[in-house]
Amino acid sequence: MSVVPTYAEAEELRALVEDTNKQPGVDYVIVDVRTDDYIGGHIPGSIHVPANKMYDQANALIKDYSHVPTIYFHCALSQVRGPKSARIYSETLNNLGVSTTQCVKILRYGFEGWQAKYKNEPHLIEDYVKSIWE
Repeated sequence: MSVVPTYAEAEELRALVEDTNKQPGVDYVIVDVRTDDYIGGHIPGSIHVPANKMYDQANALIKDYSHVPTIYFHCALSQVRGPKSARIYSETLNNLGVSTTQCVKILRYGFEGWQAKYKNEPHLIEDYVKSIWE
């Protein structure tokens, strides 16, 4: 079965992050693919794999996380780097013939949308630097 990325809303991801019965890396994975713009905060439990390293890291991500039910990709806006990284991951997964029921998703509006929505909820943003986003 071919894996094709779809979009996810922030509320879906928030529910996972806040669910104390769910563990990042076990029940879901969040891959932040921002590069120089990674500073200023990130979603709790996310891993940082810069978009320009995705081709090099796709096999390792698949090895480590293809068993996890859902993997989310995002960049700043999830318009270019996030969707492209999700596509690279999905295509590599498909090309390797990995049998998985994993859902590959892209966080709609990326981290900018996330921080705009949840900037006043510190448990939803780690290492938040308010001055960067004002």
